[in-house]
Amino acid sequence: MRIVHQVVTFDAADLAAESRFWAGVLGGEVDDDGDWHMVLVDGAPRIGVQLAPDHVPPTWPDGPTRQQIHLDLWVEDFAEAHEQVMALGATVLQPAAGTTTGDDFQVYADPAGHPFCLCWLVARQPGA
Repeated sequence: MRIVHQVVTFDAADLAAESRFWAGVLGGEVDDDGDWHMVLVDGAPRIGVQLAPDHVPPTWPDGPTRQQIHLDLWVEDFAEAHEQVMALGATVLQPAAGTTTGDDFQVYADPAGHPFCLCWLVARQPGA
């Protein structure tokens, strides 16, 4: 499996504040796509921020609300990546939506139950 981008995604109730923060920290810019923001640095994705209206900030290190992040792994060949993570012990938590253009993703859990996503660009069909 060849991973083309590795993006850590943060849940946040205030997408604008969170994405502006990370863009400032990384010297990047925010690509706003509604309930999803991507922080780009030199045109490459670095940090994702997704809307979580009921987000409760974690209490460090051992409070009642644990850390809340996951990895988005952008792959060139989804079928190959899926087979590899399944062989390594992943469990599918949410199947892909099956979009016909743009981005798609599938949510998995690692053997310890930590969620992560395999993401890919869906090729535009000729004539579409």
